[in-house]
Amino acid sequence: MGAPASLLPELEDVVQHGSAEKRAETLHRITTLFLEGAPAFNQDHVALFDDVIGCLIEEIEAKALAELARRLAPVPNAPAEVVRKLAKNDDIKVAGPVLKQARLDDPDLKYIAETKSQAHLLAMSTRRGIGEALAEILVTRGDRAVARSIANNSNAKLSENAFTTLVQRAEQDGVLADKVGLRTDIPPRLFRQLLMQASDVVHKRLLVQARPETQAEIRRIMQKVTEEVAAKAAPRNYTVALEAVRALHEERNLTEADVAEYADSEKYEETIAALATICAVPVEVVDRLMNGDRADPVLILARAAGFSWPTVRKIMGSRPGSKPSTQTIDAAYENFDRLTAATAQRVVRFWQVRQGTGE
Repeated sequence: MGAPASLLPELEDVVQHGSAEKRAETLHRITTLFLEGAPAFNQDHVALFDDVIGCLIEEIEAKALAELARRLAPVPNAPAEVVRKLAKNDDIKVAGPVLKQARLDDPDLKYIAETKSQAHLLAMSTRRGIGEALAEILVTRGDRAVARSIANNSNAKLSENAFTTLVQRAEQDGVLADKVGLRTDIPPRLFRQLLMQASDVVHKRLLVQARPETQAEIRRIMQKVTEEVAAKAAPRNYTVALEAVRALHEERNLTEADVAEYADSEKYEETIAALATICAVPVEVVDRLMNGDRADPVLILARAAGFSWPTVRKIMGSRPGSKPSTQTIDAAYENFDRLTAATAQRVVRFWQVRQGTGE
């Protein structure tokens, strides 16, 4: 370490009396000296350079700082304090090179992601080994370019929250949808959501760019989505089901067991027709209620008819292409348990009076 030590008197003179040009020249010389020996330097050696370079950059023009950042960024053992100062610089020409590839501690990266410009975030989004916490900040605070960049960074570890944010943003950004859809680590349910909201153009681009196994999954999901949409959109014809159910009802009164059996056998039209017949509510009204977003109407009809919870659950699960989640089932059970027969019957009488208007 004789050479760096011999620079100390010169350094003192430059810091106290040197011009900007002299500072820049000395900084260049010391940086070159560091880079030449960096592979062999131990921590004490690097710490000395950290102090020396740190003194020089206190008052130096941005051009010299940008050159320093460019030279130090790829060095694994670059002086840590100097790198930290460069990364926090407001000038992206200075901060950019180190944000892209230099070693930085997580707290420093988090601070920069939360406080600096979109240009800083964009530079950070290309780093290798981005952790989940940093990724969440970038996808939340970053603009469109940042979101696209981090989605394209296969070395970035994205949490489910980060993926959720990206999928939501991708609804208005086809390019982002492409990049998110091609990630192999996207959770299946979010991949399905992405495909459901994406345009035909995005689907085609994903099919062209995706791996064979991903292409097969895309086709499978899109076929399922198409079938579900068709099932919801197509008007149902209850003529045949009503005839069969009414014939049985005339032969012997329909029972809860009949409704449960229809639902269990995935005979949706017969399930609706039987429920409508027992409750004396127009089948069109029951159909409309069953296809709503809430489970309450089903609970009301079933409670008014005196059905038990197991039958209610079967009815809720009988709608094609729309199986209720565990959370939905649990919430429905609580509501059904609280619902009184008297209240349910009052609501059903209202539906009967409206004669299928749905008002």
